[in-house]
Amino acid sequence: MALFLAARLTCSISIEANLHTWLDFTSLVSVLLVIWMIRFKLKSSYIKELDNLRLSFVVVPCAIIAILIHPTTIQSHFSRALWAFSVYLEAISVLPQLRYMQNAKMIETFTGKYVFALGVSKFLGLAHWLIQIYKTRGAYFYLIGSGFFWFTVGFVAEIVQSFILADFCYYYIKSYMQGQLLRKMPV
Repeated sequence: MALFLAARLTCSISIEANLHTWLDFTSLVSVLLVIWMIRFKLKSSYIKELDNLRLSFVVVPCAIIAILIHPTTIQSHFSRALWAFSVYLEAISVLPQLRYMQNAKMIETFTGKYVFALGVSKFLGLAHWLIQIYKTRGAYFYLIGSGFFWFTVGFVAEIVQSFILADFCYYYIKSYMQGQLLRKMPV
């Protein structure tokens, strides 16, 4: 998660330099603080053997796709590819956390609430995309014929994020409705 935030912050500084830049900076500092706390202050709560998803399987495909498919803007090719990289990496950034919880076969209450809130955030992001497509009568999809794949790829990234978290959110809501906290990952 810190990697996609760092990539997005770098682009935000060079492209926008507005309120979003400060929000990205605050998010990155918060994530780095959590990582620091886990690595040094809360070492006993982290089991390294369960954290076995190789990051190269996540980062390398995102980088390759970002080099091939990125927005067409006036910024440099590097900035555009870096922005696309941050979007693609954000789409799958929760996979290491889900894999860790799956290997641990348990979910701490705070972690479950965080991942559920992340899922709600992604569903709202997908809803925003759907509303924009409806309001523009599908104009984003007409851009494909002009060689602009970026909007469609961004939309697909949002769908991927939502579906990655949909299963977790389903079981979280089901557990909540039954009056219990989700403590074990479903098999």
